[in-house]
Formats: sequence, C-alpha cells, structure tokens
Amino acid sequence: MTKQFDALLFDAGGIFVVPDPTTIGMVVESFGGQGDVASMVRAHYAGMAALDHLALERESGSIDKVSWDTYRRAVAMVSGISAERGDEAVIRLRDMYSPMLWRWPILESTSALWRLHLKGVPIGVVSNASGQIEATLANQCILQVGPGAGVPVLIVTDSHVVGYSKPDPRIFDDAIAALEANGIERSRIGYVGDSYVNDVGAARNAGMVGVLLDPYDDRINFDCIRIRSLHELAEMV
Repeated sequence: MTKQFDALLFDAGGIFVVPDPTTIGMVVESFGGQGDVASMVRAHYAGMAALDHLALERESGSIDKVSWDTYRRAVAMVSGISAERGDEAVIRLRDMYSPMLWRWPILESTSALWRLHLKGVPIGVVSNASGQIEATLANQCILQVGPGAGVPVLIVTDSHVVGYSKPDPRIFDDAIAALEANGIERSRIGYVGDSYVNDVGAARNAGMVGVLLDPYDDRINFDCIRIRSLHELAEMV
C-alpha cells in the first residue's frame, strides 16, 4: 500500500477516551436500558453520528451549533430505552455529562498508538476540550508530551488553552508548526477524529487530510477516509 501520511494528529474524545460508561450506564439502566461498558461505548459513536447528521442537515458548520441533546437521545435509543421514557432519560443524561466524564480509556486505540510510535510516526493531539485533556491522557497512561508512562507525543493542544475550537483551523496552528519544523508538509498530515463535521471538516480547512473513526459504520457513505480501528492507520504511514 502507498504511504498516505508522514505524521498523524488525533482528536482525544472518541479516539482515546469516551465518557465513563460505568457512570453513564447507571443512568441508562435506571431507565431500563443496557448499561454495560460495550453498550455505552457503542452508544457514544451513535451519538456522534446523530450530531453529524443533524449538523449537516441544518448546514450549521459545527456539531457544537446544534443541541447535544441529539447525542444524548441517540445514547438512550441505542441502549434500548423506550420512546416513552426517552425525554426523561435525556434530561438525566444532560445532568450527568461534564468535561471530566471523558476519562474512560479505549485500550485498542492505545495499543494502536504504540504501534504507530514504534514505527517512528510523528504524533500529536488536537482536541476541543475544557483545559483538562492533557492531564487526563497522561493520568490514564495513554500519552504525554515527552517521556512518561504513555506514548510520547510532540504536542497536545486543548481548545480551551489556545482559544480556538474545531472546526476553526487555527486550533491546529501550533501542531502543524511543530510538524512542519520537522520537514512534514501539512498535506501529508492525517487528522483522526470521530466527527465528520468538526474533525474531518477542520482538517480540510487546515489543508490536512481528515480521517473519520467510524467503528460501527454509522456514516458509511460519507466522503472521507473512514476507519473502524486506529490499527488500520499502520498501513497508511
């Protein structure tokens, strides 16, 4: 296979961590849904797909310009909560979600990240977050800037810290500069996220190539590179 990328940047949420399924699962089970870890992880990607579809339908340009109750309703539906209890479940889920809930590590992605690191691929993270994501990823031993218990990466950019959020391409300025300083052209950088609108859109706005993590084929007809696992990236670098 022809090598597509010389470097990779990643989103954090939905790529390396998801909302804590043990916490969300307790709410879901109280409404009669399936709240096990596997079901809650699957529900996350259904929620992201629902946000993408609504944002595209409304031509909003960002999933953050539509209500995240769309995400929570998809979580409720996919987990098996009845339509009759859906509205109440959405309200309870709304009360539960917070930036600090994004802390459950996706072990398959961490394994794939080590594979990429051992191949010598330059790696960074650029995420819409609330000032916490760099510490969260380090505390979960997923990755950190420089040496540590996780994969060493070049940079971790948090939207709260830099003042720009995807799909605004300026959020990538520091990460792209770090890679270009190592002789890597932005057209050879892949950016991997779980939102077509925010992540693939932002990557394209910045002159990079967007890659959509879509593990359950919720967006099979979308016009971008789609992968079901980060392990597929090993064949692209």
